[in-house]
Amino acid sequence: MSHAAPTDREDTTGPPPARPAPEQAEWDDWRWHMRKRVNTVEKAREWINLTEGEERAIAGVAGRYRWSITPYYASLMDPDDPLCPVRQQAVPAADELLEFPGAEVDPVGDTLYRRTNRVVHKYPDRVILLVTEACPVYCRHCTRKFHTTDLQGSYFRDDEGGAYDEDLRYISEHPEIRDVLLTGGDPLSYQDGRLEEIVAGLRAIPSVEIIRIGSRFPVLLPQRITEELCTMLSRYHPVWLNTHFNHPKEITPESAAAVDRLLRHGIPVGNQTVLLRGINDDVATMRRLMTELLRIRVRPYYLYHCDNVTGVAHFMTSVEKGWEIMEGLQGHITGFGVPQYVLTTKIGKIPVSRPSFTETPDGGLLLRNFRGQELHVDATTHPITETDAR
Repeated sequence: MSHAAPTDREDTTGPPPARPAPEQAEWDDWRWHMRKRVNTVEKAREWINLTEGEERAIAGVAGRYRWSITPYYASLMDPDDPLCPVRQQAVPAADELLEFPGAEVDPVGDTLYRRTNRVVHKYPDRVILLVTEACPVYCRHCTRKFHTTDLQGSYFRDDEGGAYDEDLRYISEHPEIRDVLLTGGDPLSYQDGRLEEIVAGLRAIPSVEIIRIGSRFPVLLPQRITEELCTMLSRYHPVWLNTHFNHPKEITPESAAAVDRLLRHGIPVGNQTVLLRGINDDVATMRRLMTELLRIRVRPYYLYHCDNVTGVAHFMTSVEKGWEIMEGLQGHITGFGVPQYVLTTKIGKIPVSRPSFTETPDGGLLLRNFRGQELHVDATTHPITETDAR
């Protein structure tokens, strides 16, 4: 699908915004950031010089899509450039209100596989547990935009604050479930005590081997990753955390410190980047992102093709663009720094990287490396079928 590149290049150059200057103790307190989130035009003007287009978009999404930005994440935005990669992920855009062919509120099928108020059981041995609708920043490219930011919508059948008895019972009655991913919204929006109740409930189920947390707090508000949180989570190992760094600009001393705290408490950190038009859809940016992630000891996990979600489709690239980026990564950076390129669908996550080989008429393989060099190997060297194997 082809969409026009962003064109909001209105001149916003002017006096720099008088950005808030809190005390260091306030800046280090994640609760302060949550209380002071940017969610009005007036608050946004404290951080950036809004364009007329951005102001119209903010008015246009009112009553449909929530938006808020933590002061920390706002501090990463270029005050004068509406195409700043951080700003595009956080500030509403007019394209969110456009209609795109094939766009759906739930293209990945969460609602099709929902078994309780919170449990989504798509894969044989694992489920997701929808913890909350709340996020510190409502990312404009969110796959669950209907669930987390549509003011009239939710995937919850009942209120999110209700008891977890039904959800935990479902998991315990299905012993094939060995892996539970807490997601939402962002589970770390909850206070430590409430979060621990959920994690402890899962850990009490003998068949649950792995607990994962999907959270963008390390990116959007790394101050949330406190020593107390990490100590609490470490009581319930094995616990893993997956996050979403989408641009090198998001890798800061604060986010690196948050990752370090998680790792020092035995919590591995993986990254699931979303391929986003105008933000990271070029080889140089993606290569830098992956190498910077390795530097702070975050393992690149997935490169998600942007889902065709209502209100999000303007961020989509072509699959061919994804192939171009993957080929620009493979061989140019260390192997474990190359994520798996996937398309998320109603039938699951489908790897869509272009193969680096073709079968030849003689039953062999024609191999192609990252430089484009080719090598033919015959069936006696590398048998394709098991009957031919030594």
